[in-house]
Amino acid sequence: MPLGAFKAALMGTAGVSVAGDVVLLHDQDYSGASEAVINSGIDSTYGEYIFKFYNINPDSSGSFTFQANATGSSTYDEYMTTTKCETNHAENDATPGFEYVAGGDQAQGTSFQSLSQAIGTGGDQSGAGELHLFNPASTTYVKHFYSEMQIHYGDVGNASCTYIGGYINTTTAIDDIKFQMSTGDFDGTIKMWGVK
Repeated sequence: MPLGAFKAALMGTAGVSVAGDVVLLHDQDYSGASEAVINSGIDSTYGEYIFKFYNINPDSSGSFTFQANATGSSTYDEYMTTTKCETNHAENDATPGFEYVAGGDQAQGTSFQSLSQAIGTGGDQSGAGELHLFNPASTTYVKHFYSEMQIHYGDVGNASCTYIGGYINTTTAIDDIKFQMSTGDFDGTIKMWGVK
């Protein structure tokens, strides 16, 4: 049975029609990258953009972060109001828990928003997850987003899942997103889909 356009696009299958409901717009492997800038394809064509992160592995332990630019801006300092929660569980069963992370969110802040805890640098340590951005081309409303990111870190092999929700507080269209580690460079793959 052939794949539908939605499944084909999510799986990155070549040849999916641009007229489909879900379209793969960006697919890039990064190696030793200080940043990943996606500054094309984010426009009024789609009401939702999904960014997915695969095997994000930093050269120095740190969190994976993002910021945005409003149309005409180049400073990656848009105001955000966000909230952050995390779950943790170690391989040795020592640290199970779920908590709101005070200091991991912003109240009209302009910093890069952390999407994860500090990802480890070990050969078997990395992060994976996704960010959903809604109606970035709107010139009426703020830009809502949410993220979920799973990482492996620490000497006791912690599994940590970080949940972020919030909005970019501008009514100017957003057309540019930057991802980077809080410290150092990273390897990994980032894909972006447009969803009608």
